[in-house]
Amino acid sequence: MKVGIYGQFYHENSETYIQQVLETLQKRKAEICIEKKFFDQINKNKEISNNLKGITTFSSIDSSYDFFFSIGGDGTILKSITYVGDLGIPIVGINTGRLGFLANIQKEKIKECINQIFDKDFTISERSLLSLETDSEETEIGSLNFALNEVAVNRKNTTSMIKVETHINDEHLTSYWSDGLIVATPTGSTGYSLSCGGPIIDPSTSSIILTPIAPHNLNARPFVIPDSSTVTLKVSGRENTFLVSLDSRIITLNNNTTITIKKSPFTIKMVQLPNDSFIKTLRGKLLWGEDKRN
Repeated sequence: MKVGIYGQFYHENSETYIQQVLETLQKRKAEICIEKKFFDQINKNKEISNNLKGITTFSSIDSSYDFFFSIGGDGTILKSITYVGDLGIPIVGINTGRLGFLANIQKEKIKECINQIFDKDFTISERSLLSLETDSEETEIGSLNFALNEVAVNRKNTTSMIKVETHINDEHLTSYWSDGLIVATPTGSTGYSLSCGGPIIDPSTSSIILTPIAPHNLNARPFVIPDSSTVTLKVSGRENTFLVSLDSRIITLNNNTTITIKKSPFTIKMVQLPNDSFIKTLRGKLLWGEDKRN
């Protein structure tokens, strides 16, 4: 079995959990390939043993991989999808961070969970993405024009609000006077959108969420639409440019650039273990089970 690994050292005791992942995979005779920069970090870390014989590195991957392990938090998974793209390789999210809606394998159960995966005791949760196109020839998006959580437009170099003219399927919806607008997937509903007052949506739902960021028109509220919709945005403001983010990737666009957002033609596959579910994650991460009356 061929396994790709990408990770971060941002969290406390990360080296301990990285060591456990490597040791467990080696015991299961996996062919291990580690992202080049992450491999260099591992080599420099004295807390991780140098038993890296037979391990290779990659800068990009192909369809020969059986699993892609993401070691870190949700941000690490968002970076992992830039490697996996449309290859259909299942992502295993190991949470060495804090909240972790996407990285659902807890660091205390690494060995147990990896063995479950190798014993094929898991299911696949397919997550929709959003793709972005513009009418600008200067856009620096390239092939990474997709997002798992959200596409967001934000003001740049100003404290003044921007106007986000919004159309759905070529029909004018409204112009949001705000700090920006979030266009989120159901997966992204528990991220940036949630912090701006957006609804929580089950990841299996076929929908897109529009959530304004600090809207000045106070009657503007989050709006849920079918994911078959096409969302078109045009931004204007006092500055000549604005920001567009695709998950953790940010680009700058000129005012009045037309942005078209659609559901991507491919999905991301997340490994889900038998005892995990989205509802259980909500109860645990948002402390819904902490009410003493329950």
